[in-house]
Amino acid sequence: MSSQASAVRLSQKTNLCYVCGADNPKGFQVPFSPDGPTGSRAVYTARVEHEGWQGILHGGATFALMDEALGWAVHFQGLHGVTGRAEVRFRQPIRGGTKLIIRGWTLERRHRIMPARAEIRIDNPEQTLVAELDATMFLLEGEVSNPE
Repeated sequence: MSSQASAVRLSQKTNLCYVCGADNPKGFQVPFSPDGPTGSRAVYTARVEHEGWQGILHGGATFALMDEALGWAVHFQGLHGVTGRAEVRFRQPIRGGTKLIIRGWTLERRHRIMPARAEIRIDNPEQTLVAELDATMFLLEGEVSNPE
């Protein structure tokens, strides 16, 4: 491992993050909360400004929501990491205006590697699975900066 990769410093100041940043007017503005000891959860309603084809949430937006859920799952465990590998499966298009439940969680930690999984389900009685992500999270060494 090169010293350059371990020198990455993350800032906890995320107000402009494209997915979770409350101060990003073009972003999703999705707040995540802890979900069990290794997970995160959020609710988001698909908006027109995040569509690709008219009336359908962009696949990159769908991926970004799941990727963010994994980042928060790691963060809520007091760890700091980034996605190292990801494999996504889109099960069906997500229509604009659809209320979604986004969940992400990590699996057993192996040194600096954490396998992880995320899902997006429609907030309906069936909780229809519309997208899923299997990923490897890479844990970063060092500290996280917290600029005021």
